[in-house]
Amino acid sequence: MRIAIAALALVASVSAASFAQETEATIRAYAAGYKAAFTCSATFNGGKTPEQIEAQELTGIYPLVAEIVPTLEANIDHDAKRVSVAYSDTLPPRISQWRPHLGCTQLPVGAEASVAKDLPTIKLPLSKQNDTLPWTSVPAHYGEADNAALADLVEKAFNDPKYGKDAFTTALLVATPDELLIERYIEGYAHRTSQRTWSVAKSIAASVIGAAVEKGMIDVKAPAPVASWQSPMDPRKNITLENLLHMASGLDSNAAGNRTDRLYIGGGRVDDTAMRTALEAAPGSRWKYANNDTLLAVRALKDAIGDEQTYLEFPFKALLHKIGMFDTVPEVDWGGNFVMSSQVWTTSRDLARLGILYLNDGVWNGERILPKGWAKYVATPAPQQPPAARADGSAIPGYGAQFWLYNERFPELPNDSFAALGNRGQILLIIPSKNLVIVRRGHDPAGGEGFKIHSFAADVLAVLE
Repeated sequence: MRIAIAALALVASVSAASFAQETEATIRAYAAGYKAAFTCSATFNGGKTPEQIEAQELTGIYPLVAEIVPTLEANIDHDAKRVSVAYSDTLPPRISQWRPHLGCTQLPVGAEASVAKDLPTIKLPLSKQNDTLPWTSVPAHYGEADNAALADLVEKAFNDPKYGKDAFTTALLVATPDELLIERYIEGYAHRTSQRTWSVAKSIAASVIGAAVEKGMIDVKAPAPVASWQSPMDPRKNITLENLLHMASGLDSNAAGNRTDRLYIGGGRVDDTAMRTALEAAPGSRWKYANNDTLLAVRALKDAIGDEQTYLEFPFKALLHKIGMFDTVPEVDWGGNFVMSSQVWTTSRDLARLGILYLNDGVWNGERILPKGWAKYVATPAPQQPPAARADGSAIPGYGAQFWLYNERFPELPNDSFAALGNRGQILLIIPSKNLVIVRRGHDPAGGEGFKIHSFAADVLAVLE
C-alpha cells in the first residue's frame, strides 16, 4: 500500500491505467472487497457507525476502485459479524467475516458465506488488565495535562496548518514509561477506539519477530525459512530474514511495492502473492519499500514454528497481551497468514505501550520480551537507504528494520528518534534520549499535505523542557 504520509511519498500515485491487465470484472471484485473489508473491520474492530465509516474509512480510496466503491452497498450482519457486498450478477457477494482476536478476513472471490465456518480461529483468555497500565499517572479527562503549554499545543495541533494543511487528526497522545502526559481525541473517539494501523503494522511485525528471536525460534542473520524457496535451484533461499526486515530482499514487487491489491482487497492469500515473485536484484543490494518483504518475514516465522495454531497464537502470547495490548487485532488471510504489512487494528494507548517496550529495551514488568539491544537493532540504519530527500528538497526519514529513522536528516529532533509510520498519518514516534513516545492517528487525505510529526514533536519537546 502507499506510504501515506506525504513526507514518504516515494512513488507516484498509481492510476487505474497502470493496472490494465485486470479485467472490469476483477476490478469490480476488488472494489467490493475493499468495501467489505474496510466496513467489516471498522464495524467489528473499531466500533464505528456507518456514518463514521462513510466519512472516514471509505475516503482516500485507491484510484483503481475509487469510483466503484461508493456505488456498492455494504450489508452488515451484526449477528453473524459479517459484511457482504454484491457486485456481480453471476458471482456471490464479496464477504468479510469477523472472529475474535483475528478480526475480519475476506473470503476468496466466488466463495459463498457458508465457507466462513472454515476460517482460522483461536481461543485466548479474555481477562484484561487495568487499561491505564503501565502508567501510574493518567489525566482524568482527555485533553488535560499538568503542563498547560502542552495541553494548548495538543489542542492547537488538531487544526493548525503548521502541522499539515490537509491533515485530519483523530488522536494525539504523549507519554513516558511512567506517565501518560496527555491524550486527546476527536468527538466520537476514545482511548478504546481502534483504528487501522496501515503500515505501522510493519513495525508491530518486527516486534513479533523480535519476540521469536528472543525465544530462539528464528535468526535474523540466517536465510529466511520460507519452505517453498528451499529447492537447491532457487536463489531466493539465500534471502535472509534481515534482508526482508531491511526492505532489501531484491524481489520483484512491481513498480509500486506498496501495492498488493490481490491480497488486500482481492481475497488472495500471502501464498498466492508474496511468495510467487522472482529476484530482480541481488539480496541486500538495494532498498525498495515493499509490502511483500514484511509479509514474507512473518510468513517465514510461520514456517519456522511449523504449526498453524501455535503461529496464530504467538503474537498474542509472546508480545501483545504480555504488554497489555488487548485492543490490538492483527488480521489474517483465509489461509491463516497474518497480513502484518498493514491490516492490524489498534488504539493509541496500545501503540504507546509498544513504544514504551522499546524505551525499556524490550523489558516489561521485569520480563524480557524482545532481545537485549533489539531497540537499537531496529533503529540502526540498514546498509541500503531510501533517498535523503524529495525533489522539493524536503527530508525523507532513513530506514532501519521495519522502522523509519528521524536521525540527522531531521536536525530538529534528537538523532536517536525512530518511528512506525502508516498510511493516512498513523504514527508512533519513539525518542529514547527523551524517554518519550508520541502517538498520532488520523485520516489524512491521499495526495494532500499530511501531518508533520517532526514539527509537532519538536514543539512538544520545547514545551517539556
